[in-house]
Amino acid sequence: MAPVSASALGHLRPGGSSRRVIRTMIGSPVAACTFSNVSPVNVIKSAEHPLLPASRPRAPKRAAGLALSVAVAAAVLPALAAAPAAAAPRDDKPAASPTPGAPGQRNDAPPTGMSKVGGDLLGEAGTQVRLGAGAPVLPKDVTGRSWIVADAESGKVLASHNPHWRLPPASTLKMLFADTVLPKFPRDEQHLVVAKDLAGLGAGSSLVGVKENLSYSVHDLWLGVFLRSGNDAVHVLSSMNGGVAKTVQDMQTQADDLQALDTRVVSPDGYDMPGQVSSAYDLTLFARSGLQNKDFREYCATATAKFPGAENKDKKRETFEIQNTNRLLTGDFGLNPYKGIAGVKNGNTTNAGATFTGVAERNGKVLLVTVMNPEARESQAVYKEAARLLDWGFAASGKVTPVGDLVPPKSATAKTGTSTGASAGSAQAGAKNRPGQASAAKGESGGAGTALGIAGGALALVAGAVFLINRRWPLRRR
Repeated sequence: MAPVSASALGHLRPGGSSRRVIRTMIGSPVAACTFSNVSPVNVIKSAEHPLLPASRPRAPKRAAGLALSVAVAAAVLPALAAAPAAAAPRDDKPAASPTPGAPGQRNDAPPTGMSKVGGDLLGEAGTQVRLGAGAPVLPKDVTGRSWIVADAESGKVLASHNPHWRLPPASTLKMLFADTVLPKFPRDEQHLVVAKDLAGLGAGSSLVGVKENLSYSVHDLWLGVFLRSGNDAVHVLSSMNGGVAKTVQDMQTQADDLQALDTRVVSPDGYDMPGQVSSAYDLTLFARSGLQNKDFREYCATATAKFPGAENKDKKRETFEIQNTNRLLTGDFGLNPYKGIAGVKNGNTTNAGATFTGVAERNGKVLLVTVMNPEARESQAVYKEAARLLDWGFAASGKVTPVGDLVPPKSATAKTGTSTGASAGSAQAGAKNRPGQASAAKGESGGAGTALGIAGGALALVAGAVFLINRRWPLRRR
């Protein structure tokens, strides 16, 4: 697979060396971003910084560079939008009827009694931020119904807005699919696609172009999942995993282990289905978990690739070029690639609206951001709002008091013995606050001092079961 190198101005150019590189830092400094206001709902101010009055400022400027070199070559296969369906809240049993969030409906206010996994403030409605001395205020032009900005390394949540609101996730749910299935098959394994592998695809699904009676490598299929959000590739990989029903069950088990308790999986590809929901908090957990796998990091950071097509008369396979639909990675009309971006996944369906989770690095700081269903009518709103929040996060790093934590997986904390710290406590308390599930995580939090080696990244459990990542995770190749 021939790589495409992205220049500091974000223009993709075919060619370059054959090495796969996930991270390349651009040397030019980033101009500091300034913000003139903060979202007025439930904002918490620290003793050092007063709350500023509300206004409607102009959006901050986004940086125009792209900080990585990624594998593969260029061009686009048209993506198809997914079709609508109804959404219901997570429950141990399927809900009998749709809830607000179904097509044609919109919640103006989040529900009461949201989960408190990661800390009590994360369960509160509205915007949560604690500004310290010299901290920039949040950008006002952020209209997502739910969003979160977190430090990818420490897991500290810098700011949030309804992060536990259960909403349809669209194709960002494919991050959980990858967390669950990607480690199971070697990338060079070949699979001959048969008709049953493609059965049950939803009408209007986004497709990469997988055809029956042709063979594909696992590597090819994952490129189809990450770049084109191909539901056909998801269904083939699900078939290899024992079928859609088993894969959904496996994904739910994985979500529960990650303490993503807002998530209920119904379809492995994120296609709108009754009862299928997640949250900005959970999607961020999925990204953080997946980014510790080097293959996950490679796929989500790949801008363009060649995908196998039909066989010629001489049995040689044609190829066609596909481009990542993550517009902060590739850029688009009126939207520059975001400097330092390295993935992760976007989605868009009738029911979910636009959703996006991204990871970016600047000056040694790695941030995660998730935005769900912006109200703004501006073009590419979900990407522009994510970029504004990333700009704020990089400018605010070290100047805000965190409002919560991204909790560690239960399987990781269980290996460390008895809980002794605040983060473990907040995870356990959060699980107790899960609607309809009192004391779900009793005795499952861990203690100090165990390091777990994981391909492509280092997971560590330190005092208080804080989920820490190696300083250069997740962007440096290992």
